[in-house]
Amino acid sequence: PKGFAIGTSEGKFVSVEAPSMGELPIKCTVISLTEGPTDNWAAVFTTNKFPGAPVKIGRSRLKEDRPLEALVINNKVSNVCSGGDGVADSELVCDAVTKALKGGGAVLPCSTGVIGWRLPAEVLAEKLVPEAVANMQSESVLDAASAIMTTDRYPKIRSSTISDGRIVAIGKGAGMIEPNMATMLVYILTDLAVPKDKLRDMLSDVVDQSFNCISVDGDESTSDTAVLVSSNQVPFEESMEKEFKTTLQRLCTELAADIVRNGEGTAHVMRVQIRNFPGSESEARSLGRRVVNSPLFKCAVNGNDPNTGRLAGAVGSFLGRFSSEIDETKISMTLGNRRIFNKGQFVLKDDDGNDIEKELSQHMKDAEYEDTSNYPPHQKFVEIGIDFDEDSKTTTTTTVLGSDLSKEYVTVNADYRS
Repeated sequence: PKGFAIGTSEGKFVSVEAPSMGELPIKCTVISLTEGPTDNWAAVFTTNKFPGAPVKIGRSRLKEDRPLEALVINNKVSNVCSGGDGVADSELVCDAVTKALKGGGAVLPCSTGVIGWRLPAEVLAEKLVPEAVANMQSESVLDAASAIMTTDRYPKIRSSTISDGRIVAIGKGAGMIEPNMATMLVYILTDLAVPKDKLRDMLSDVVDQSFNCISVDGDESTSDTAVLVSSNQVPFEESMEKEFKTTLQRLCTELAADIVRNGEGTAHVMRVQIRNFPGSESEARSLGRRVVNSPLFKCAVNGNDPNTGRLAGAVGSFLGRFSSEIDETKISMTLGNRRIFNKGQFVLKDDDGNDIEKELSQHMKDAEYEDTSNYPPHQKFVEIGIDFDEDSKTTTTTTVLGSDLSKEYVTVNADYRS
């Protein structure tokens, strides 16, 4: 969008906590507002009780309500619960950005990577930040989308045009993906001059309906951050508000799906659609996460094994804790849009009495992609439906996305630091 510039750089550092690993690569990204600081920005952060130092600073910046001039992001080290002063380290990097840009607005820091390691703040402040600022360009966000990655397999970008303005969103995340939100950094840039209050209300709502509805492994990160920034270069009319929010919702929903599809070792993405649930939206999402986080069912999906018993077991386990008043005879379940459970019983034959096992397995195979794929060859899902057949006026409908569980996921996380 108009009014933004992006610069990236890369270098080496030696971890204080693991010097035997030698020099390790690290990347730095700076996103600046070329026409000066903006009051119109919003952010939401992880609810993890051990947040990273950048999250603490981000919350403080939001509370102070200072105009925002730039964002600075590093990968490899998350600056969480480190032995030094993590806040001071991040502030040192922010000060370096302010100095390099010759500006005076607030700088929002973000870090992602190994938890517990101290941020190589001097390397970033003295070398990588000045280099990133020297490399500033306004042609593409691809460099930034690539530089913020850790174990991600590919950069993730979504964009759309609204009138004369644009919204561009980038994100990273591959493991520790569990709302709220996911190990996930998301940056949404727009040149439309949307007022601050509207941006903050919209971002909160949109995140709840997108990034809070995904899970790869059920582990909530300490660094999750989503930021929405306006450069105020294109006029915004009240009549555009509905279109802006609808577009923002679509882009974030698509980016959330990209993050799951990019999950460590992911070969299938599950889409669980819950209808007519007799409870709140949060409770309905918890049911969806119970399904996509079930190790037994995740493994079955990875092997293209339509083990309907594992699906029913995950659903029943949640409902047993949720309410004893649920009428299980009203519940129906589908896999690949084929009804597999109805009125308290499995339905595993078609109308002609033929076994549907091969059909269900083929649906899973069609949604599969190689875990070595740099970019996914398709956008297919393993489709799962759970319908409670309750009065739609007092019930909830929601969708949750999740990944399978592969050998590759275990390998990546067993070797993450080594």
